[in-house]
Amino acid sequence: MLSDPVKFGILGLGVGAGRARLVSETEDAELVCVCDLQEEKARQIANELNCEWTTRYDEMLKRDDIDAIGIFTPSGTHCDYAIKAMQAGKHVFVTKPMDISVEKCDAAIQEAKDAGVILAVDFQLRYDEINQKIKIMLDKGLLGRLILGDLRMKWFRSQEYYEGGYPRGWRKRRETEGGSAANQGVHFIDLFQWFMGPVKTVYGRSGTFAHDIETEDLSIALLTFENGAWGSIVTTTVSYPSLGSSIELTGDNGSIVWKDGDVILYKRKDDPEPTLDEFRLDPDRPKNIIEDMVLAIRGDGQVMVDGVEGRKSVVIINAIYESSRTGRIVELDKL
Repeated sequence: MLSDPVKFGILGLGVGAGRARLVSETEDAELVCVCDLQEEKARQIANELNCEWTTRYDEMLKRDDIDAIGIFTPSGTHCDYAIKAMQAGKHVFVTKPMDISVEKCDAAIQEAKDAGVILAVDFQLRYDEINQKIKIMLDKGLLGRLILGDLRMKWFRSQEYYEGGYPRGWRKRRETEGGSAANQGVHFIDLFQWFMGPVKTVYGRSGTFAHDIETEDLSIALLTFENGAWGSIVTTTVSYPSLGSSIELTGDNGSIVWKDGDVILYKRKDDPEPTLDEFRLDPDRPKNIIEDMVLAIRGDGQVMVDGVEGRKSVVIINAIYESSRTGRIVELDKL
């Protein structure tokens, strides 16, 4: 019934603990159960949020009082858990990245179609007001023909970061995690391609320079876009101190610079004082993944980032790794 709250279960209580709290704070949403391998953590969050808990995912999936499952496990397991949930008839959203394997993303997308359920990816930056206004401005062509886009993410992560987590060390193992591009950089790569448009080719290099890990801690790439623009990506976790993240977009009528969530420059040839404040957003739009899932489940099933959209950043990241391995330019339509 549309008057009933959408009922959620959350798997994985690292970042997932924050999303569980968000469910409990969201109108028309109800947190039913949390699941984590660590019983103490599951019990603690359940007591805090007044819901049930389990350490067994299959038990949570058997419940008929859960409509949607949020998955917050190691990156290489996202689609495995998503497929199990969809086979149990649940709607699903996964944290970033959608997965580290394009093939697993494809399998999850097909399962969502077969099961007739919603599959979404939790990219919070897509919901942010400033980013939605940038997207409107770009879609209106106010920078003119896009020529160049640059993404720079220069962060620091200690060796202890990679050794930690649960299970310990999952962030440094290739089986369960990508590197600086797939883990830290994926939010910005998703935003970058959303702004610039579909990517046509990728030439990349990746390497491990300052950590004892199986994955990379530095990736760089040159891109061409279907609209003819060129672009570059740098992601790293070796930068001490962290220098933040930035996206610079240049068209033949102007430029805009996004830095750590704020626009620090917006200039156009045809307007001496342009502003993004001229764009008005729907006040009832979803502000986060939980609101988005509630509206989609109760409405037309459309989410900000579905499986097809979430797959795009995984394709780009895998193209960077593949190009680095082979030394060749990768054409994305051939991945």
